[in-house]
Amino acid sequence: MRGIVIVGAGQAGAALAAKARALGYDGPVTIIGQEPAPPYQRPPLSKAYLMGQMQADRLWLRSPEFYTENAITLRLGQTVSSIDPAGKTITVAGQSLPYDHLALTTGSTPRRLPAAIGGALAGVYTVRNLADVDAMQPEFAAGRTVVIVGGGYIGLEAAAVARKLGLKVHVIEMAPRILQRVAAPETSAYIAAMHRAHGVEIHEGTGLDRILGQTRATGVRLTDGRQIAADFVIVGVGVTPNTELAQAAGLTIDNGIATDDFGCTSDPAIWAAGDCASFPYQGGRIRLESVGNAIDQAEAVAANMLGAGAAYAAKPWFWSDQYDCKLQIAGLNTGYDTVVTRGPEGEAISFWYFQGDRLLAVDAMNDPRGYMVGKRLIEQGKSPAKADVANTQIPIKDLLN
Repeated sequence: MRGIVIVGAGQAGAALAAKARALGYDGPVTIIGQEPAPPYQRPPLSKAYLMGQMQADRLWLRSPEFYTENAITLRLGQTVSSIDPAGKTITVAGQSLPYDHLALTTGSTPRRLPAAIGGALAGVYTVRNLADVDAMQPEFAAGRTVVIVGGGYIGLEAAAVARKLGLKVHVIEMAPRILQRVAAPETSAYIAAMHRAHGVEIHEGTGLDRILGQTRATGVRLTDGRQIAADFVIVGVGVTPNTELAQAAGLTIDNGIATDDFGCTSDPAIWAAGDCASFPYQGGRIRLESVGNAIDQAEAVAANMLGAGAAYAAKPWFWSDQYDCKLQIAGLNTGYDTVVTRGPEGEAISFWYFQGDRLLAVDAMNDPRGYMVGKRLIEQGKSPAKADVANTQIPIKDLLN
């Protein structure tokens, strides 16, 4: 038996291996990862780990004993150079490894700025993996200045950590507002006001012209001509799915490695899950960059490898921790035409996205009950009346009726 080979040792790869074993698969299972670390959680990297509140071993998804006890082979610090779909083998560290089922859980890579505008200077960082955060952590000393390019969730989480540690922070966002690609103006305004209240300078509607410095970043020049001196720069301008291996093997690529409803690629022996995979969703095709999707999709793929034949039903949810605010998001807001505000009630407030009368998504700030009710409604395909959502005299749980 050739077994299951998993390329990518992140959240999806670890979840897939564990699920295959839990379902009783007794053949060989191998996880191959480029990083030397065992599979670990990424969300704490830009929060607790960056702040020094969490040690590296607390990031591990499973103990080393788990892999030994479940006969899961970890090949860490190794790179897969090619896939041979006809021979059902991969080449890893110069050796050929056969498979019955191959799972691609290769994740995504941060977009980097071109070297021509200073992207390759020392003191310019991205936030994606353990090595990235280990490299930038010494920069976070009180009194220094950081410029963060990109007003998305990763950049804003780093901004919150920097302010907590006593740094001066500038956030540069080319769009008219932060979070414009993923959130309504109401959510953007709430998050921007929170950061400004903590002393972050947010520069919206202006882009980066270049990073200044000869060999190391000393600041930035904006497209409006302003210059901001800085000790270091963090770039958070999105990610791209890691599809190179799949593309070279002739698999279909469509905003990621294209899979069917069951997680199978255009090759019946090759599967994909997590950030790198796109899949059918509500008549279209999407790719979700979230821990929840990585786990759920990988577990669905494991079951389908073993013959379950069950379509993956995505239940999108996301979260972000900034200062003392926990933002929880249920659903996808694509296509919304109305936003209904509920609250504030104390520190809790939520924004509910509708398309016509249909509830699409909820952004809940310090409002776990609003989040849970919204999530349940979306998953059940139910939509409360907008007036009831806005009326805080109606208990939130009554929206479920």
